[in-house]
Amino acid sequence: MLFNSPEFLFCFLPIVLIGYFSLNHFNQIDLAKGWLFLASLFFYSWWNPMYLPIILGSMLFNFFVGKALNKQKDSNSKRWILIAGITFNLSLLIFFKYTDFLIENINSLTAGHISLLHITLPLAISFFTFQQIAYLVDSYQGLTGTYNFFNYGLFVAFFPQLIAGPIVHHSEMMPQFYTEENKNFSYENFVKGLYVFFMGLGKKIIIADTFAIFANHGYGNTASLTMLDGWITSLSYAGQLYFDFSGYTDMAIGAALMFNIKIPINFNSPYKALSIQDFWRRWHITLSRFLRDYIYIPLGGNRNGEFKTLSNLMITFIIGGIWHGAGWTFVFWGFLHGAGLIIHRLWQKTGLKMPNIIALILTFNFVNVAWVFFRATTWTDAINVLSAMFGIGKVWDLQVTVLIDIYAIPMALCGIVLLFYKNTNQLLQEFSFNTKHLASAISLITLGMLFINSTTANDFLYFDF
Repeated sequence: MLFNSPEFLFCFLPIVLIGYFSLNHFNQIDLAKGWLFLASLFFYSWWNPMYLPIILGSMLFNFFVGKALNKQKDSNSKRWILIAGITFNLSLLIFFKYTDFLIENINSLTAGHISLLHITLPLAISFFTFQQIAYLVDSYQGLTGTYNFFNYGLFVAFFPQLIAGPIVHHSEMMPQFYTEENKNFSYENFVKGLYVFFMGLGKKIIIADTFAIFANHGYGNTASLTMLDGWITSLSYAGQLYFDFSGYTDMAIGAALMFNIKIPINFNSPYKALSIQDFWRRWHITLSRFLRDYIYIPLGGNRNGEFKTLSNLMITFIIGGIWHGAGWTFVFWGFLHGAGLIIHRLWQKTGLKMPNIIALILTFNFVNVAWVFFRATTWTDAINVLSAMFGIGKVWDLQVTVLIDIYAIPMALCGIVLLFYKNTNQLLQEFSFNTKHLASAISLITLGMLFINSTTANDFLYFDF
């Protein structure tokens, strides 16, 4: 079920809200949690009921492993329980996401002919796997409490964040289901939630899906791109990905807020970043946090000398690249960002300062070039787009003039929004029940209603990861 579909907005969401707060109103706390948990599982299985046993099995396994880690006193036994838990989670992820990729590479290296399995990737497996690994590590360190299965299940499966994040941490999610005031319907949170939800909906169905037309056209015809086409293609995808993914996050934050649950922000105007380090503090913030806390720091972080620090950065971002997809283009995308962070760290040591406008332009263009490898389905497509962008081939073609006319206005407007206007988080913090903000909320809701359509609703890009 898509956030940008009528069945979600007019059926699923109101029914779940009414059921949840009605049960809480009559002091049926456990039933309310059970209702929300079952509704979240229904939401997840809407695409394909065959996915349901996978996520349920994963939750049950990790819940009991977490309980075992909390009870176990022997440090050696505890360590082996953690290793077994992490191994299970990674094995599940590798089997479904990387089996065919591994077979392809084995065939390539050995000239073999092992048949691909064509395994269907279960929805959200990358997200709920990372989320639960973090929970097990924290349980090993004694940082988790005693929870029942409904609370744990809601932490993993709570429908606003289930499919594409943010990657929530148990400490910021699970206590909220125990808070007494969260059990009562809040008009303030409901209106704020609608406000943020429809901002995200507008990002998705008006802006991101418009950029998608140009990005998909360009990446579908990489061999014939001119220089102008190449830049239109790459910039369109940069815009599409940001507005699509941040739009999903806004809708997730808004939907959760209607239930009085606050989930963390995931974007903070990333294309305003003045360095690649700054970019990763603003882009997919919860993934950056996971990579830092559960990969970079356990590897040693910056504690063991400069060479080891730089190596840890590279390893962390290559893992981040692999997490996004089973392909060498994703690995290379991670490598590029690792290299960018290494160069930034070495630059900082020189003590030299760069004017902000130059830093912004360099950072954005580095990110934009790296996105080419993230989006391209093959190396050939990536090289074709980059060759076009840097003038290796046709520079101009009269056939693109119509495309330019159509493209120029939305591109210019979105550029202004990205660089100068306040982001969703800032607008939410400023929201109050005055005429101006209520009019804005009503306008956003009306606009969203006009564009929402079940027959044309597009998936979110991060559903593929």
